[in-house]
Amino acid sequence: MITLTAENFDAHVLHGDKPVLVEFWADWCPPCKMIAPILEQIEAEHNDRLTVAKLNGDDHPEIVSRYGVMGFPTMNLYRDGDVVRQIIGAKSKRLLLADLDGHF
Repeated sequence: MITLTAENFDAHVLHGDKPVLVEFWADWCPPCKMIAPILEQIEAEHNDRLTVAKLNGDDHPEIVSRYGVMGFPTMNLYRDGDVVRQIIGAKSKRLLLADLDGHF
């Protein structure tokens, strides 16, 4: 899983060659810790069609603000530099994949 920063966000997310699912998270967020292994599974199973990355929102508030993220965890799916789906809160793998269905 790619760890994003303000320095590499645009290169990995906005100019990537496949859709990118970005989790906006924080160290103090229990639901973020719950969803981390699910995102790792999704990355392992779909890495040929999807990049999974994470951004610590406390460390990079300018990016959080740029994309209107109001809470953690929030997952934005980017395709061709645009947010095509936003998912708020921790979900099971089945529900998360259902939310992403058709987007990658």
